[in-house]
Amino acid sequence: MSHNTDLYPTDRLAAAAKAAAEAGLDALLISPGADLRYLTGYEALPLERLTCLVVPADGDAFLVVPGLEKPAAEASPAARLGIDIAGWAETDDPYALIAGRLPGGLAKVGVDNHMWAEKLLAFRRAMPGTEQSLAGDVLREMRMRKTPAEIEALREAGAAIDRVHAQVGTWLRAGRTEREVGRDIADAIIAEGHVRVDFVIVASGPNGASPHHEVSDRVIRPGDPVVVDIGGTTHDGYCSDETRTYCVSEPPADFAAYYAVLQRAQQAQRDAVRPGITAEQLDSVGRDIIADAGYGEYFVHRTGHGIGLETHEEPYIVAGSPLVLEPGMAFSIEPGIYLPGKHGARIEDIVVCGADAGEPVNHRPHDLAVVDA
Repeated sequence: MSHNTDLYPTDRLAAAAKAAAEAGLDALLISPGADLRYLTGYEALPLERLTCLVVPADGDAFLVVPGLEKPAAEASPAARLGIDIAGWAETDDPYALIAGRLPGGLAKVGVDNHMWAEKLLAFRRAMPGTEQSLAGDVLREMRMRKTPAEIEALREAGAAIDRVHAQVGTWLRAGRTEREVGRDIADAIIAEGHVRVDFVIVASGPNGASPHHEVSDRVIRPGDPVVVDIGGTTHDGYCSDETRTYCVSEPPADFAAYYAVLQRAQQAQRDAVRPGITAEQLDSVGRDIIADAGYGEYFVHRTGHGIGLETHEEPYIVAGSPLVLEPGMAFSIEPGIYLPGKHGARIEDIVVCGADAGEPVNHRPHDLAVVDA
């Protein structure tokens, strides 16, 4: 459990209350997940019993937890915030308890985007006449701009996943299955400094043409390109995500041709990161290079996603997004080219937007990594 208190500044609850008020919300109701951890440092278990942080727009925040979880909540960084941590007994109705502590006649509350439907509906019954909307509309503006402590946590996560990629060549061999290689990678993700494996993609040969293929019992063969996209969560709660493309012995000629295009596109996008560029402009930097080389129809997804306490969060680097990048925003740059039925390639780094340029947190080489069969 993390106690890096710099990651959870004590003024964050006040900032969230102010943002809620400005958005016309009377309170925020935050159940276990990234938003709760962001606001308090408490990594609560998502249980059928209600845990909920209540942040009134006007008044003191409080945390309601099942009685048996109260010691864990009090041992978490949330205890530093000086807020009331209220335990509820098995026979209590925690929804009525929260409704009773809030002023009557609240017009509108924001609930976290990942609150379970059964909990949302229970709040709706306990607070008739109160409209619910998404707290994420308020909190994303805060979470999207990372603090120096958060950027350092992302650097540590990036270095940890770099150390795993540095070893992939020793596990990737003809005759092994994707699943066998994936198990070695998953073990290394933990060994190199993560507390949880979030995903392991080992996509060999034609499986590489499916961007979200995970692992299968396909046996890796000589000449196979292999897309390896891996990530985990560190003890601080911050995520890693990095893709490199490998080839078991010499690559096919058509693959080598488009890999060079992909490498050029990804580098151009990394070089283009700076405050003031929009998400869609950054997306088009790489997309145009890939399209001009004749592979436009094979780049089938957005350029990237934000990252922090979740692997995928705001901002999204995608066509149609007018969002202007600002210092502190962190996101992936991961263009790909996928030839259905044949093979595919992706190169991904996490990049933080700095004062005048992008700062990558991943530092593995981008050249195609050719390993011995």
